[in-house]
Amino acid sequence: MKDRRMLIKVALSAGLGAVLPEVALAQSDPRNMRPQDGDRLVYADGERKGAPIKLDALPVSGPPVTAMPQDAASGTVRDGSRLNQVLLVRLDPARITGDTKPRAAQGVVAYSAVCTHAGCDSFAWSADKQFFKCPCHDSEFDPADAAKITGGPATRRLPALPLKIADGVIVVAGPFIGRVGVIPT
Repeated sequence: MKDRRMLIKVALSAGLGAVLPEVALAQSDPRNMRPQDGDRLVYADGERKGAPIKLDALPVSGPPVTAMPQDAASGTVRDGSRLNQVLLVRLDPARITGDTKPRAAQGVVAYSAVCTHAGCDSFAWSADKQFFKCPCHDSEFDPADAAKITGGPATRRLPALPLKIADGVIVVAGPFIGRVGVIPT
């Protein structure tokens, strides 16, 4: 019995030893790292994919733009994880309330583009309400009020990403506030 336990421990250790370097490498790869203070936000898709997003390109009241962070020093786009996708929308600054104000930059707010309910990552924009709407299960989030849940089954707000403007470009001002993605139960 003791020999069998020892054999299992050795086998597990060998298996973990083979996998852990890959996990460590993936976490140290700049493409997989979460947004960092000073990263520029660039278009995640479309004909402008990879181009920095400028303040004047975002119309007030939406629609939102899906972005990815880009290391300003190296130019590396942090697109190795879908958890790095960011929803950007420019709102009338007078609508922005509470905790959202210090995270916003001239009316632009940013949130994780991964729904906290089931992990869907393609949001719609309700122009009349100015809410993000997850089409998977109809959860709605108010970007002017710290992504407050206004409908649907989600029980957790979208994590916020603090912003600043540098030379007219939208820039990350700190890490996500809250855990990105779904929290397993």
